[in-house]
Amino acid sequence: MNNIKNIWIGTEGKGPIQGGKAESNDNSDVIVTFENGEKFVATFFTYENIQWLRQKNMETGECLNGKYFYATDLILIDTLNRREILKVINHLIEEGSFKTVFDRINE
Repeated sequence: MNNIKNIWIGTEGKGPIQGGKAESNDNSDVIVTFENGEKFVATFFTYENIQWLRQKNMETGECLNGKYFYATDLILIDTLNRREILKVINHLIEEGSFKTVFDRINE
């Protein structure tokens, strides 16, 4: 794969999702742009955030009262911060599975 030009993390500078906690109970879209112009997106969720969303959905009735959850291009992570996200991205590239996990953005 080409070198990474930019990584955009949606929650950077905005803080955690409503009711969340920075780095531990949060989720964020991540867009990776390569030097050749290709862009890919995935959504990173912390394990704690999935549990929090399930509890919220049980209370609100969403997703059949928390019986299921889905997100496209979902990646679970321990801690949501740039350092950990970069580790995952680099690992996926090295393993050859980046394009399977991330979804290509066609502009």
